[in-house]
Amino acid sequence: MQVVEVGANARYQKEFIQFPVRLYRNDSCWIRPLDADVEEVFDPARNKRFDHGECTRFLLLNDRDETIGRIAAFVDYEIASLDNDQPTGGIGFFECIENQEAAFALFDAGRIWLQERGMEAIDGPINFGDRDRWWGLLVDGFDREPNYCMPYTKPYYIPFFENYGFQDYFKQFTFGIPTTWDKLVDMSQAVKDRARRIYENPEYSFRTLDKRDLPAAAEQFRHIYNAAWGQHAGVKEMTAEQAQGLMQKLKPVIDEKIIYFAYHGDEPVAFFVCLPELNQIFKHVNGKLDLIGKLKFLWHVVRKTNRKAFGVVFGVAPAHQGKGLEAAIALRMPHEADTNPNFQYDTLEMNWVGDFNPIMVRFVSQLGSTIVKTHVTYRYLIDRTKPFKRCPVIGRKKEK
Repeated sequence: MQVVEVGANARYQKEFIQFPVRLYRNDSCWIRPLDADVEEVFDPARNKRFDHGECTRFLLLNDRDETIGRIAAFVDYEIASLDNDQPTGGIGFFECIENQEAAFALFDAGRIWLQERGMEAIDGPINFGDRDRWWGLLVDGFDREPNYCMPYTKPYYIPFFENYGFQDYFKQFTFGIPTTWDKLVDMSQAVKDRARRIYENPEYSFRTLDKRDLPAAAEQFRHIYNAAWGQHAGVKEMTAEQAQGLMQKLKPVIDEKIIYFAYHGDEPVAFFVCLPELNQIFKHVNGKLDLIGKLKFLWHVVRKTNRKAFGVVFGVAPAHQGKGLEAAIALRMPHEADTNPNFQYDTLEMNWVGDFNPIMVRFVSQLGSTIVKTHVTYRYLIDRTKPFKRCPVIGRKKEK
């Protein structure tokens, strides 16, 4: 076996994309990611993380010069030590045949590269980018199709990571929930009561997104996001430029009916951003949005073949948390579904509910949802004598 760096080698770059296509060809639930979405991560012109970080990719070749594995290693120097006891880099986009020796060769390549750059710990599998994409190893939910830009990985990867010495840093749950009131039979009555109190309070109002004024929506989103999430471990505050860029990027796929904002008077205080679950369309284009892919995409959009939405991000400003606003905004979709006979979606999946946020886990569970997928973000301490600590629980003081 031989580990090679992808670099500028065109054949290796193609293999990095094509290897998973061969590896998962018999997996009925795997959906091929868009080639462009994967390539964007490794393009300095499109991925701003390269402004303050670096990244490399490796392939593992067998004796016949055939690809049997891949991995990426990367470090963002701005956040390597943010909320960490030691400088921490990352590995991701790991794929490998069912061979532990091969997997360990890939892990070794990533570890050595990161050590050379001063890293003392490794998180993985994660993304050289934001947490909402390519983050975590699937450990439960192999019978369900992945959501857009979420990892679907092999079950045998779990012992590869754990036998190498990676430990469970935190879990990310995906909750599934029906979108109509008549199917929300397991919803807590307390949640319904809290939502009703907010709906009856004239100080609060709710609106859906208006595509005609995306710049204003982006700024409102940023205001709430930074209040709700900006102080969490490993999360940087969002800039105005990032917020505007995000909205413009989402614009082609936005469905105004399923993006909700809450206001206290005129102040935006909560959002629940949902999108059509794009993998339900992209699974028909074989990874390519060329002319044929775009025509297929358009056909499925017009025909409204997709019946699943997914929750991208949820946030409530701290001053309004614990008052029932979480319940009120989360239940806007069932309200829309029951008042609109042409409502398209019958299922909602809510990504990325971390186990380090037990309040959110409990709350989402009370909505009548169930955990349908679990991903794990692992951490590996390069100095094996150091004590391992899981991600701090929100609301609990960090261990010393």
